[in-house]
Amino acid sequence: MKLLLVLPVLLLLQPVHAFAWGATGHRAVGAVAEQHLSRKARKAVHRILGNESMAMAATWMDDIKSDHRYDYMRDWHWVTIPDGSTYAATEKNPKGDAVEAIGRMVAALKSDTLTAARQAFCLKVLIHLVGDLHQPLHVGRGDDKGGNDFQVRWFNKGSNLHRVWDSGMIDNSQLSYSELACAVDHATPMQINQWSQGTAADWAQENLACRAAIYPAEPGADLGYDYDYANWPLVQEQLLKAGIRLSGLLNAVFR
Repeated sequence: MKLLLVLPVLLLLQPVHAFAWGATGHRAVGAVAEQHLSRKARKAVHRILGNESMAMAATWMDDIKSDHRYDYMRDWHWVTIPDGSTYAATEKNPKGDAVEAIGRMVAALKSDTLTAARQAFCLKVLIHLVGDLHQPLHVGRGDDKGGNDFQVRWFNKGSNLHRVWDSGMIDNSQLSYSELACAVDHATPMQINQWSQGTAADWAQENLACRAAIYPAEPGADLGYDYDYANWPLVQEQLLKAGIRLSGLLNAVFR
């Protein structure tokens, strides 16, 4: 009986981490991408991942954050581009960033010398980081840790802007990842063609145009239904873009 009483307390004491898009968002990106793979790409992805779907593989980089052997990848989840600047003009993180790591994973997957284990590693990293790059606050301004230091109140509870975009609005939708993927996966052929153009650096740059709408006028703002309603379309579009672009990368790699 004492053990049963202690366990809930211990669980409450465990650290809570905010991950890009949360598991639901990342899995939705993977599920959308899997629907748009070419026959060759689908066969290659299935060979590499085995019985694991892209949706489930999408959270691997967050799942292993507590394993210190992978600490070297922590900075790969984000990139900094200050207002008015470009990725090309910014000082690069020597530990890598989301844009650099995506390019490196794509190049590696094109190689025919990777072991099966390394292929799986590179594919899981790529799936996750394309999702990360499309969470607007994973392209940070450089002054508030991608909104982590921008405190707000979310439906009358203390939070920060990054967490609102990671999971707050998605959790409010009360959709499973498969329901969310189905809800957003309605890209037209023209959109698919348009969104598949460009590079990871170009996709990161798009996020700068979103900042004016994303950031409240002042820290400490009370965010709720109005903010959720105004920004939910952008959340859905970013998830869809990530899925379409991820499938485009994989179709090009495994053609």
